[in-house]
Amino acid sequence: MFTENEVSALLDYPGILEETQSIKKKFIEEEAEFLEINDHDFLSLMLLTPSVGIALSNGSVSLFEEMALNKKARKLSKGGYWMKKDPVVFAMEHLIKGYDKWSPVFYGHIKTLMHKTIDVDALLDTNFSVETSSESAQCVHVLKSPFIIIRFLTSFFMNDEEEDILAERKIATIEYERVEEIAQHLGINNLPIYQIYRSKLIRK
Repeated sequence: MFTENEVSALLDYPGILEETQSIKKKFIEEEAEFLEINDHDFLSLMLLTPSVGIALSNGSVSLFEEMALNKKARKLSKGGYWMKKDPVVFAMEHLIKGYDKWSPVFYGHIKTLMHKTIDVDALLDTNFSVETSSESAQCVHVLKSPFIIIRFLTSFFMNDEEEDILAERKIATIEYERVEEIAQHLGINNLPIYQIYRSKLIRK
């Protein structure tokens, strides 16, 4: 997943800082009146939206899921807040409550961010088929993919200890469906790199 320094670098892309500030202002006014959070940490919050969405797929966030989300939030926070109240963790509580309202806004911003940092269309390959490609071919495809798209995928769909998108992992059917929904919102569902990741999900 993204590191603290990489989140700071994402804000340097043209238009990202200004749009992040605009959405933050609206979020505070409409959802979290007394929230104090800097631009870096608010972008971190938005990048956590897919993880929050998956955690909410069962209707609520379990204690285990909350701990995992908090760990990711603290890793992304500017300066680190391991020994005190983390602003991203605090803001995430508001996002969880208002997920249905804010997730489309946040996903739209993430999609814009992806297109600012990657030539997403160049990652499309109409000749690729995950069903017919070998394990070795899939591995080569991952190795040839831009580093940042791997960062996006691992930040969206994995916990902070998982980086191997080729590893099989068990997932509840309802969570699998939420992953697919999020991928469609972000416009990555047709990318071979995402399809490879999805093929490793074993529904239980």
